[in-house]
Amino acid sequence: MKKAVILGERKAGLVDAPEPKAKENWVVVKVHAAPMCAEYKSFAGGHKSEFLGHEAAGEVVEVAQPCRVKVGDRVVVMPQYPCGKCPLCVAGEYIHCENCVSVAAFTGTREGTATMAQYLIKPDWLLPAIPEGVSYGKASLACCALGPSFGAMELMRVNAFDTILITGAGPVGLGAVVNARYRGAKVIVAECVPYRVERVKAMGAVAVADFREPDAAKWIRELTDGLGVTCALDCAGNVAAERLCIESTRRKGRVAFVGECGEPMPVRVSPDLIRTGIVLIGSWHYNLSGFPSIMKIIRESPLIDLLISHVLPMSRIQEAFELSASHETAKVILEPWE
Repeated sequence: MKKAVILGERKAGLVDAPEPKAKENWVVVKVHAAPMCAEYKSFAGGHKSEFLGHEAAGEVVEVAQPCRVKVGDRVVVMPQYPCGKCPLCVAGEYIHCENCVSVAAFTGTREGTATMAQYLIKPDWLLPAIPEGVSYGKASLACCALGPSFGAMELMRVNAFDTILITGAGPVGLGAVVNARYRGAKVIVAECVPYRVERVKAMGAVAVADFREPDAAKWIRELTDGLGVTCALDCAGNVAAERLCIESTRRKGRVAFVGECGEPMPVRVSPDLIRTGIVLIGSWHYNLSGFPSIMKIIRESPLIDLLISHVLPMSRIQEAFELSASHETAKVILEPWE
């Protein structure tokens, strides 16, 4: 099979790799849509990688035994390789599993773990079915495009009475706008890349702030009768955006973080939390039981087409990475068989 790899700084290509084989309840999926996520950071930084991607949609083509899926099923591929047995996995919170399976130990190889490839291997219970009439490309949005913000908004109970601040309008942030608008919330976005600013305006954001501006929080409060937003969601993954979420949220509001950030973010317990009553939430993905709701959003939201900016053959992986690294895209989806 063919799979995409990062060969060096700003250099990507395709290589041949062995096809995975089904084992027990782990099945082989032929990948039809492989969305790109944050892999462009490794591409730009020159960090070589032979196993790219963690989200996909495709068709089951091989099973080793009767299980929850069968050959021919159209499925979305959920991320990671959780154990499927611990209380978190059983409750649908598999993303937080602390006992993830070593694929190499179980199958004898890491091949089949990359989603930017023609085939992959996955446990049957992590392959929810794609409803009839939903394309592979749109179904693949159920992973990182819509998933992180959907999970966060479930925890924050976002609804039509809310005004939500979304910091960062990359693919995850754009997915957050889709989710928030579907719930009826009023959306304010903090972003500075012109391409993304125009995209969120097209999606119906009522205002766009630049989180680099020192008075951004004051400006957002002025938009909300001096009170601040009822909830905020950071999708940018940087300290300035994280602080903007806290400073722009009204008392007793909710703030969630889905953007990955390794830098320390100062939180002052008394003025930021005790005196305001703000609730801070860390959220990574969504409970597996929420999958039907995400499919409903994909089928019904008029903004879904704006969430995909490029669909490219995987054979054009170099171009795909250059586009992704430019920040002038929404979600970029690869088609491994083209």
